[in-house]
Amino acid sequence: MKLSVAVVAVFALFASAFGQAENSPGSKSVTVPPIEFKHSTLPNGLEIYTVEDHTAPIVAVQVWYHVGSKDDPQGRSGFAHLFEHMMFKGNEHLTPDMFDDLTENIGGENNAYTADDVTVYHETVPSNYLNPILWAEAERMSSLALNDKNFASERDVVKEEYRQRIRANPYGEFYLDIEKKSFAVHPYKRPGIGSIEELDASKLPEVKAFHSTFYRPDNAALVVVGDFKPEELDGWIKKYFGAVAKPSTKIPRVTVKEPPRKADKHDVSYSPRAPLPAVALTYLGPSIRSNDAPALSLVSEILAGGDSSRLYQTMVYEQQVVQSVSCDSDLREDLGLLAFRLILASGKTVAEAERSLSNEIEQVLKNGVTEAELDKAKSRFLTEKLEERETVNGKASALGQAVVVYGDATRVNTDLAKLQAVTTAEVKEVMNRYITGKKKVTVEYLPETMKPGYVPPPNDKTQKNP
Repeated sequence: MKLSVAVVAVFALFASAFGQAENSPGSKSVTVPPIEFKHSTLPNGLEIYTVEDHTAPIVAVQVWYHVGSKDDPQGRSGFAHLFEHMMFKGNEHLTPDMFDDLTENIGGENNAYTADDVTVYHETVPSNYLNPILWAEAERMSSLALNDKNFASERDVVKEEYRQRIRANPYGEFYLDIEKKSFAVHPYKRPGIGSIEELDASKLPEVKAFHSTFYRPDNAALVVVGDFKPEELDGWIKKYFGAVAKPSTKIPRVTVKEPPRKADKHDVSYSPRAPLPAVALTYLGPSIRSNDAPALSLVSEILAGGDSSRLYQTMVYEQQVVQSVSCDSDLREDLGLLAFRLILASGKTVAEAERSLSNEIEQVLKNGVTEAELDKAKSRFLTEKLEERETVNGKASALGQAVVVYGDATRVNTDLAKLQAVTTAEVKEVMNRYITGKKKVTVEYLPETMKPGYVPPPNDKTQKNP
């Protein structure tokens, strides 16, 4: 996507501002144009957020449901994800192909995604097609064609997605293991994509119960951004969404609290699909709503954000002990993980890789990061966010995230300023707060040939220690 002259100018200002030291007297920060939104609530509890933007004759519609994989029923991991697929199967007024007909056939798009805390449905269309999109979203909120045929077909689709993303990926199970092993009791430990076994065990009545429990107006936020007339939009929203009944039952919420770790944990598994050893180290992190979130986001960018990052330069380029390294401050509504993931270079040992990573972490804990590293991290992070906000869909996503995940719509206009205000001292402080003296989980995912007592099958020329 080509950026507009306006946003290029903003980036130029940004580069100029952060060319100066963060703590220097002449230091500046970028003024991010605010997203001017309006908020209202229907009698049935639906939260509505709208942003007028007449830059182009298009409009983005998003419906954020406050239900994600952490809300999956016990023994039914992947249920929220399965239900995301079911929401495209239509009802007595809505054919299964309706969303494609209303979007892709006129040059727009539609899609959805499931995360730990939310499920989001989104469309971008020419603004003169806003009316039918609102009607369609209200239709599938109110009722669905939940029958055995649709249920079986979509369950098969999700199972195939699991096979492609997890089983066909040599490290797919490794990434699932990180979640499973890092949380003791919180449902974040359950894989959002689910499992073949639990998907096979699911029943249609459970799907119907899931819809009636979570897909309701008082558990949703409607976000509309783009080229619309406010009076028309208000009328359509009241007409279509106002007719959706609010259930009398209470919305169940996850109340499980993850206990502090009392000891380090070390887990080792073996896979016939892993070509090289992989290792992950995790520490428990705070909620995404925490005041530490901006600094922790920059920690990830500083340590592993691109080929010039600290961990890549040292571990991949100089020492050549790993072929890839990542660091994620994966913060969510309830709590998060600070996770370091390594895939070793050929001929290197797990001990070498862990020692190298520990040394790099210790350097940051002891000496902090440089002003240049922090400035570059801010530049990369904010460039991405500013580019996102150039689109109506990007504005809608930023606003929806603030409303549902952060629990405060105003944060769409305050969080980037907080991020720009982070100092090197704060980065060092938050790193020490969540790592120094804290217990870690280490997850090793090794080739099967490294398993003690491994006996290769006949005619297998694989070396025991690749």
